[in-house]
Amino acid sequence: MQAINFGCSGFHLQNRSSRVLSTSAGFSNKKGTACIIGTPRDSFFGSRLSSGHMGLELGRFGAAADVGSVFHSSVKSRSIKAQASDGEVAPLKSQPKSSGSVLPYVGVASLGAILFGYHLGVVNGALEYLAKDLGWVVSSLLAGATVGSFTGGSLADQFGRTKTFLLDAIPLAIGAFLCATATNVQTMIVGRLLAGIGIGISSAIVPLYISEISPTEIRGTLGSINQLFICVGILAALVAGLPLAGNPLWWRTMFAIAVIPSVLLALGMAFSPESPRWLVQQRKIGQAEKAIKTLYGEGKVAEVMADLSASGQGSEEQDAGWFDLFSGRYFKVVSVGAALFLFQQMAGINAVVYYSTSVFRTAGVASDVAASALVGAANVFGTMIASSLMDKQGRKSLLMTSFSGMAISMLLLSLSFTWKVLAPYSGPLAVIGTVLYVLSFSLGAGPVPALLLPEIFASRIRAKAVALSLGMHWISNFVIGLYFLSVVTNFGISKVYLGFASICLLAVMYIAGNVVETKGRSLEDIERELSPAI
Repeated sequence: MQAINFGCSGFHLQNRSSRVLSTSAGFSNKKGTACIIGTPRDSFFGSRLSSGHMGLELGRFGAAADVGSVFHSSVKSRSIKAQASDGEVAPLKSQPKSSGSVLPYVGVASLGAILFGYHLGVVNGALEYLAKDLGWVVSSLLAGATVGSFTGGSLADQFGRTKTFLLDAIPLAIGAFLCATATNVQTMIVGRLLAGIGIGISSAIVPLYISEISPTEIRGTLGSINQLFICVGILAALVAGLPLAGNPLWWRTMFAIAVIPSVLLALGMAFSPESPRWLVQQRKIGQAEKAIKTLYGEGKVAEVMADLSASGQGSEEQDAGWFDLFSGRYFKVVSVGAALFLFQQMAGINAVVYYSTSVFRTAGVASDVAASALVGAANVFGTMIASSLMDKQGRKSLLMTSFSGMAISMLLLSLSFTWKVLAPYSGPLAVIGTVLYVLSFSLGAGPVPALLLPEIFASRIRAKAVALSLGMHWISNFVIGLYFLSVVTNFGISKVYLGFASICLLAVMYIAGNVVETKGRSLEDIERELSPAI
């Protein structure tokens, strides 16, 4: 059975013959192809929730909660705070009750995250039945994702968030159809390339849209759903591959299944409201008010419009160009976004998942199914915990805790391979280190960067800056996958793990000095602090 581990930035699959498939396309041989792939959210009313379901139990979200305030019409009036122009925090007026509901639209957008995970995971069992040259088939997905991630930002700025989702459904559906009906490797490569473009766009647009429509108080919780449903998509692909052993042609059905959520994504987005922030930026005031009414209720229209206008989003500033991202006004926040994804990739998630199966076998866990279940459970469990803490502990705190735990885990893994005094316990220690690392990763380093980026970027650069950061993520993922095995061969896995531990500690220091906390703050408040109008 396949072993699986994944995060927003880390992805590992191993099939029955222990072949590690890689979208990094840097190294392949007759026995298989190694690959590492990764990837890879606001309203103005103060509803909190303690528990809720999106088809999955997300766990406790914290005290003082009421999920009905999001689903239905009871939102308690309260005073919120906005950053005044002189830097002081001033209370705003009490808020009227809301009858809006954002969760159905978050659910529709999450179909993009499910498709992201499914298209990553579907290759796990299927490729051994359809091609001998796995390298091109697997790496074409990464190539398409890189193109799609850069393209997604421009499309979102030009056509809006919902229309970009509609466009995204086209390569996702066509790519899946071509893969399902392919009669040769060339057609399969084209299909995977199109699917890659689709998931590249999804990686940028899903967290962006969720961030822009989610209530401030639960934006972190809803934003982390993106990560959770990527996990769900990969697990769905794993389950979909179970009949392959008895039916070698089942791989066609596996690819065909992906057409269904693609169509549902398009249909759902056809009836979903556009981001009010994008509409105000485009000076479509009437449409923005209608979207606000749909999302938050009629009583919120005047308040939200006032906040959007106060943030400067209705000003004469046009959408930013790509070169504006490197201007003095925006360079710091853009560099923070790129650095978070760079640390995410350089922290060793791909190394841990690459060696996870061999680590478990050394410890006596010979079953790939058991290894897959253990690692997958740690990742999903950590993501659920992160969802419950995102709006309680904050993004910055989770990031620092996550990278600290990853550093400790890497040190434990390194010592388990080298210290003779630990030799009798090396197997169990390696398993503990691996599970602890995956759990730590899923608590912050996995879900937080994709959530935090849309929050810290100003409205006029948000789509392009998110796309740029995710594009750099895909590229760094490719480069790391290309050279990882040669580095391990030259230096040994123990020293490589020590290097990863050092990078994790550097990440903690960088985050402490450069990342701002966004918990409980509106996107407009954050924008006024980090990217004030000139």
